[in-house]
Amino acid sequence: MATSSLSTIGSGLDIPTIVSKLVANERKPAADRINNQGTTATAKLSALGSIKSSLGSLQSALETLTKSASTPAYKTTVPEGSGFGATVVTDPSTGKTLAAAGTYNVEVLSLAQPQKLSSGAFAADGAVGDGTLKIAWDDKSLDVAIKPGSTLSDIAAAINKAAGGKGVNATVITANDGQHLVLNAVDAGTKGALTVSASGGNGGLSALTWDGTAGGLSQTVAATNARVRVDGFERESSSNSVSDLIPGITLNLTKAEEGTTKTLTVSQDNAPLKINVQAFVSAYNASINLLKNSSAYDATNKKASTLTGDSMVRGLQQQLRGQLSANVVDLKAMGLTINTDGTMSLNASTFDKSMAENPTMAASLLGKDGKLSGGLSSLLKSNLDSGTGTLTLRTDALNKQIKKLEKDLDDLDARMEKVSDRYTRQFNAMDSLVAQMQGTSNYLAQQLAALQK
Repeated sequence: MATSSLSTIGSGLDIPTIVSKLVANERKPAADRINNQGTTATAKLSALGSIKSSLGSLQSALETLTKSASTPAYKTTVPEGSGFGATVVTDPSTGKTLAAAGTYNVEVLSLAQPQKLSSGAFAADGAVGDGTLKIAWDDKSLDVAIKPGSTLSDIAAAINKAAGGKGVNATVITANDGQHLVLNAVDAGTKGALTVSASGGNGGLSALTWDGTAGGLSQTVAATNARVRVDGFERESSSNSVSDLIPGITLNLTKAEEGTTKTLTVSQDNAPLKINVQAFVSAYNASINLLKNSSAYDATNKKASTLTGDSMVRGLQQQLRGQLSANVVDLKAMGLTINTDGTMSLNASTFDKSMAENPTMAASLLGKDGKLSGGLSSLLKSNLDSGTGTLTLRTDALNKQIKKLEKDLDDLDARMEKVSDRYTRQFNAMDSLVAQMQGTSNYLAQQLAALQK
């Protein structure tokens, strides 16, 4: 606030200091009221922010739990030493699987293996031929240009560059009788089997051909398909990974044991669900405790919490507890107990036993549209919705109140600026009058002194 530079014209008073104290005393009651209201509103805003964050965590935990309860997980059990493994296949877009609990008798008759072709012996670093090699497999093929004077190493390098790791890879093996070009089919089974033909050039590449039955190359390893029998039904596959034989299960074949049958067991896996239930319990308890502490009253120290007596907080506590109370029997059957302070606890042994006896229990209570999850989800949404949620509207109202209080302080400062100017003018006017009176007094004193002479 502006103050006059005039201070001791005639009266000797420190006008700026006097004005400053008068303005401060006049400002204090209003400023204290506004600041106290601002402190209270800010504290409530912070407390509501914590509650909103905690309920948001509870909402996320509930959503994860609901998804887990609605889409049961499965696990596979295979006897030790079996010639296969098994994994559950889940649709990445939905999180669901076609797997179902059951047992299957599996017999691995043969494994899929990739073809291998080998050339005859060539002198080390000797030129083989030139032209074009056409290598084909399944419905794909590639043309490899071979330059004049190319050795087996040059040809192998050209093949690998053209293939880029797909379909075929080439190596050169040096044996006692010379160098041999070896072509390895990348894909196992008959679909990956290679054929090689030559064209153009000097004809030397004919030593590196294979039409599927004969040619300059010899077949050292034949391409074979995997064969597996499940519950008496046989299936052939070009891959050792068979994913469409048993619904929702991929068989990974590792060893052929014709005549030996092993049992594959598929069962519901409740471990992920139990983890999600415990996470939900922890999030629920955190919310309940936070609501309680935010509205508690310390009778010993006679001190209220930020939201003591707040009807919205009391309502939230009652609504959350009401959701559990309405399903207390089903919760207890699943191993979930409501404690005297309103929190929950999970008995893992009871949960495991109940889920083993009734696998659909979790879905009916906690799955999509479940007895508890449906109501609790609606309750949380009604409070947390970004547009119409109760907590959102309350937070917006407090933010508006704080902004108004900030404006009130600005308006108060503007008014005090005017008060300061008025006081300054009044004191300066008084000081000028005192100065005039002192001047008159001095003049009269001088006149009286002159008369006495």
